[in-house]
Amino acid sequence: MSYYLGIDTSNYTTSAAVFDSGTGKVVHRKKLLPVAEGSLGLKQSDAVFAHVKQLPQILEELFFALPSISLAAVGVSTRPRNAADSYMPCFLTGKLAASAICSANRLPLYEFSHQCGHIAAALYSAGKLDLMQKEFIAFHFSGGTTECVHVAPDKQTVFGTEILYHSLDLKCGQAIDRVGGMLGLPFPAGKELDRLSLQADKRFPVKVTFKDGNCCVSGLQNQCEKLLHQGESRENIARFCIDSVCRIVEEMTRNVIADYPGLPLIFSGGVMSNSIISKKIAKEFGGFFAAPEFSADNAAGTAILAAVRDGVHFE
Repeated sequence: MSYYLGIDTSNYTTSAAVFDSGTGKVVHRKKLLPVAEGSLGLKQSDAVFAHVKQLPQILEELFFALPSISLAAVGVSTRPRNAADSYMPCFLTGKLAASAICSANRLPLYEFSHQCGHIAAALYSAGKLDLMQKEFIAFHFSGGTTECVHVAPDKQTVFGTEILYHSLDLKCGQAIDRVGGMLGLPFPAGKELDRLSLQADKRFPVKVTFKDGNCCVSGLQNQCEKLLHQGESRENIARFCIDSVCRIVEEMTRNVIADYPGLPLIFSGGVMSNSIISKKIAKEFGGFFAAPEFSADNAAGTAILAAVRDGVHFE
């Protein structure tokens, strides 16, 4: 039995988790970064400062829930995705804390991308950790990412990822947050927009734009603004927004199934926790989805990735 710590300091959530390789269970703690009412996000400098304040508290809460454990290794998210030019200052906060913990305790430190953490968390939540050493397709739809990637085993990063399809402009999570802000919802708006859309009494035709398999999302915000100016209800606008994002997921899924038939489908990221989207996609295409707590930003996947890099295998 070994314990692995994961740390993730994304743009909007401070997260830490411990994975127990003996029981296969995760204990995690996380907290959203404070965003001013009416704002649609944070500057990187503000995000870094918020993480500096929140991470010690999150770690204290986590280890209070897990007394008398000895860590085998630490995993940390240090970049948004597996790319040489992928960088975001907020991840430096987590890396600093992880480096200090490992130096003081002489532990191995493993670095991963935020995206790989999302994918690993989805596998864990869906009960599909047996896919960790296999080839599959992963969707990562969140506030900062709208991508469909081909995943294959990699010795250093655990997951080697190749982007197959992506957004050419606005990300789906950004569109949801912007429409939510337009409707007076708190940031991030995904959870409340989901609730509001379920109360709609009218549906509108949805048209999405694709170029060579990649989607264009920016027009969605303009369409929702037009509906608002026409006096349409908040509930119906919310439903139109969700239906539009769902159509994007549908089209991207059809494309990847045609190009990579037979590969398992994993859906990760906060957007994929939407009740309408997840139910419709699961009914039409199958695939595996994470529970909402493991869809939104979290450090569970990073802890699990650390275990794999340290030699833990899943059957």
